[in-house]
Amino acid sequence: MSLLSDKVVLITGATRGIGLGIAEACAKQGANVAFTYANSAEKAAVVEKDIAERFGVKAKGYKSNAASLEASEALIADVLKDFGTINVLINNAGITRDTLLMRMSEEQWDEVMEVNLKSVFNLTKASLRTFLKNKSGSIINMTSVVGVNGNAGQSNYAASKAGIIGFTKSIAKEIGSRNIRCNAIAPGFIQTEMTAALDEDVVKSWVETIPLKRGGNPEDVANACIFLASDMSSYVTGQTLHVCGGMLT
Repeated sequence: MSLLSDKVVLITGATRGIGLGIAEACAKQGANVAFTYANSAEKAAVVEKDIAERFGVKAKGYKSNAASLEASEALIADVLKDFGTINVLINNAGITRDTLLMRMSEEQWDEVMEVNLKSVFNLTKASLRTFLKNKSGSIINMTSVVGVNGNAGQSNYAASKAGIIGFTKSIAKEIGSRNIRCNAIAPGFIQTEMTAALDEDVVKSWVETIPLKRGGNPEDVANACIFLASDMSSYVTGQTLHVCGGMLT
């Protein structure tokens, strides 16, 4: 039996990389998938069609700005209209604007905070009424090992991802009595289209610091999402699961 049969999963930022891997893994486990995208309607349509045809589930993309509470509330209303309910929310949308603090503009700081951290507040708040009505639900927030360890040149990104961990722990305590769980996943070095553009020597130097001696892939993160989204993790909440090949060990 599939682990997510008949569940509705909403994933932000799921037309490429980790988000796309999560969407495909959820569909493979029987979930109907709603997902957001920022720009390309054409790419979203391809993802919709591919997921529906390969896995026999319903899939639909929505253009939405997760950094806006108003847009997030409208998104939740649209998903409820199209799918009937939401059982799992995966806050995956995120950006980087890397530079040293002395060169960082206020705009670069604010943009990362709004997309990475405020979006988690927006979507969680907007979907909470549905979870409370259902008396169940799983919220999964994508943080990063950088939010745990910090990283030079990423003070904005690190602060946003550390904030997600604190938010996750707090929300888990607020809504646990209603049978709603909230957890975070902290990926390490995950090989995606973005990392493929990096210099080969840079990638090698990073991989050498990882005990498993390889970068991860989107499926590694997606498998962690399946666990936290499914009833297999029914007694797990307020936790941060590191998917990093032992990088933080």
